[in-house]
Amino acid sequence: MTLGRTIPALPVRDAAKAVAHYRDRLRFEVLHHDGGFAVLQRDDARLHLWEASDTSWQDRATPERPVCSGAESFLAGTASCRIEVTDVDGLYDELRAAGVLHPVSRDGVTDTEFGTREFATLDADGNLLEFFRWR
Repeated sequence: MTLGRTIPALPVRDAAKAVAHYRDRLRFEVLHHDGGFAVLQRDDARLHLWEASDTSWQDRATPERPVCSGAESFLAGTASCRIEVTDVDGLYDELRAAGVLHPVSRDGVTDTEFGTREFATLDADGNLLEFFRWR
């Protein structure tokens, strides 16, 4: 038995705006977009976006249990994923020009103590995407 490719599913506030960001700024191809759900791909990296747009939690009488639908708007921007790339420096230059770098990566690609070369970006909702290659 072997495990296959993983596909992160990231919560976003507005799927249409998120799809435009991924398409226009991160150069992902839109494979499917139907209302609050989208499938995007760039090379072998595939992502699912799902709309976390339920704001009814703000009016609930029991704030200690705000999650009810599982699509509460406060979930957007809380996710992260790591995507392995072959040319991390080339992608860094591309995404720096697109203005989507995480503040921790604005000074360049980092070599980590655990053997990767990597940098981070944020999507329009604040979800973290880290791009890396093994050294």
